[in-house]
Amino acid sequence: METLKRPFPLTVWCRMFRVSRSGFYAGRQRPPSLRSGQEGRLQAEIRAAHEQTRQTYGPERLQRELAAQGVQVGVHRIQRIRRQLGLRCRQKRRFRRTTDSRHTLPIAANVLGPCFRVQRPNQAWVSDITDVATDEGGLYLAGIKDLHSGRIVGDAMADHRRQSLVIQALEPALQTRRPPPGLIGHSDRGRQYCALDYQQRLHQRGLQSSMSRRGNGYDNAPIESFWGTLKTELVHPRRFETRQQAIQQITEYVELFYNRQRIQARLGYLSPAAFEQCFYQHQLKKT
Repeated sequence: METLKRPFPLTVWCRMFRVSRSGFYAGRQRPPSLRSGQEGRLQAEIRAAHEQTRQTYGPERLQRELAAQGVQVGVHRIQRIRRQLGLRCRQKRRFRRTTDSRHTLPIAANVLGPCFRVQRPNQAWVSDITDVATDEGGLYLAGIKDLHSGRIVGDAMADHRRQSLVIQALEPALQTRRPPPGLIGHSDRGRQYCALDYQQRLHQRGLQSSMSRRGNGYDNAPIESFWGTLKTELVHPRRFETRQQAIQQITEYVELFYNRQRIQARLGYLSPAAFEQCFYQHQLKKT
């Protein structure tokens, strides 16, 4: 009514909206409600949290992120404000496989099996290779994921997908994690993982080799799920001019954001690093 009263007298608008003149003037003088006063602040905080989490969190995880910052707000209110602000999570694209299993190298049995739940860190690792497009050409990324926390414990990137790439991902993981004998090292049937040098490294450190069944993509689903997350949240929204630029941004995403900041519902809304820390603290209390 305040904006429309110029073409016609206020009396006309009051009659149309069934509002008294005294009620209209009283409403103008009334201070804004507590809830309406909070709205602007919440919009700013939700927008900031949305950007800090790289536009990847849905309402539930965004609520946890805000709570960690001391902001208490319901999921439905977050959903409404996100709609008002036009904030959306990045959408997943179809996954493209890069496995080359056309070889005659020995294949290990699937020791890991269909259950991906383990009781402690360094009990089972899953490995795979994916590719990332750059203006210079393809960049290949080998990764190793710990099934307990979902932490990426090893990775390597290069302009090829030869056997040396997966070894470059494995060696730092072995050095930093120092896994006990018996850890299951699972992968697909790609020739890089079946190669003699790679299998010898697993055997020398006392790791059990495990490989997916033929034609069964679910057997290596945990690491393939990570590839989907990486590409949805980092790769697809960007254009990498050089391989080095892609390497820098992927490394920063994995080490700083995914491993240390990005919370997961299955981990009780903790990051992989925080989940592992809680596990070891609990183990210390038991001793």
